[in-house]
Amino acid sequence: MKKITLLIVTVAAIFTSSCEDVIDLNLDTATPKLVITASINWKKGTTGNQQKITLATTTGFYSNEIPKISGATITIKNSANVIFNFVESTTKGDYICTNFVPAINENYTLTVVNKGETYIATETLKAVAPITEIIQNDQGGFTGDQIEIKTFYTDPTNQANYYLYKYSYSNQIKSNYYVDQDEFFNGNKFFSVSQNDDLKKGDKVEITHLGISKQYYNYMSVLVSISSNSGGGPFQSPPATVRGNIVNNTKFENYPLGYFALSEIETKNYTIK
Repeated sequence: MKKITLLIVTVAAIFTSSCEDVIDLNLDTATPKLVITASINWKKGTTGNQQKITLATTTGFYSNEIPKISGATITIKNSANVIFNFVESTTKGDYICTNFVPAINENYTLTVVNKGETYIATETLKAVAPITEIIQNDQGGFTGDQIEIKTFYTDPTNQANYYLYKYSYSNQIKSNYYVDQDEFFNGNKFFSVSQNDDLKKGDKVEITHLGISKQYYNYMSVLVSISSNSGGGPFQSPPATVRGNIVNNTKFENYPLGYFALSEIETKNYTIK
């Protein structure tokens, strides 16, 4: 018995020492790509005049900082050729517009000029159905013993609508996103649902519904799918490159990352009872 015990201790020591070895991975660093975060969100009940666009670049795997981009020129133009200028703020990489005019079903064109290259994207601002009711179900989930939140709205009749749902929770850092289309509930009452299995009394939930275009729905479907498989959120760096709708007009092959999207949004806050 003593010999067997000694053997087990020796093997355990070998495995323990092996786990403490530091392995340096020599990862190749690709040429940094421009990342354009241009989500124009018009919250119901507000003017929507103040909007922000952020410019950054991709960086190395081991880097703790996201490089922000200064000195760019950013504008958005509507179909009447009215131009809205985004001016860089005191926060590096953040460009602010204070007189933007949102309009449902209006077409907008984004232009970003950075380091001699011009990036263009065109998108339509989509409406979102008002949130009508929030219901708490204490017998939700696959096991029937989890707290579940359903957020209801009535989908408009005789038109194709696409939605992005965002749930933020006080008991977790990341937000949950998922997309939907009204193919099977057109014109009817429908709902989004929370995707947090650990809700408890007193937790706070911020629910946001966004009206989005079909193109943005397709883009976000891919991102949500990738992030679900990797355990991250759709706005974390995905393990694969996902092309957005922004094109480099100067050098096509040097495309940026990101998407130009315009949405009417509605946000509600709920406290778990």
